[in-house]
Amino acid sequence: MVLVTFTEPAQLQAYVERNDLAFPVVMDEDRSAYRAYGFGRGSVAHVWGLKSARRYVEILRRDGTSGLDKPVEDTRQLGGNIVIAPDGTLAWGFWGKGPGERPTVDELVAAVDRSRSHT
Repeated sequence: MVLVTFTEPAQLQAYVERNDLAFPVVMDEDRSAYRAYGFGRGSVAHVWGLKSARRYVEILRRDGTSGLDKPVEDTRQLGGNIVIAPDGTLAWGFWGKGPGERPTVDELVAAVDRSRSHT
């Protein structure tokens, strides 16, 4: 497993430590991989809409302002998850439509398992 992020170089180590990542993390600073796989940008209204506002209210109630950091990246960049098969082909993909939209862990594990027989 590899995480591809567009986190700025100065922020990368802190990102890895803050999220306790025990696998390789690579930077896509110019977001060429994001574009190649079709991960676009969301509108301001979509990214900063009611769902995001609710999430930030949860964080504020739980942690106060200590759980919030000033954004240093493009907050409108949409993410997703992809699984590349051993033969290098795209075996599975999930394209998020909003900042918090992600597949479940079970969906990701199943996609990885299927990709092993994709060659």
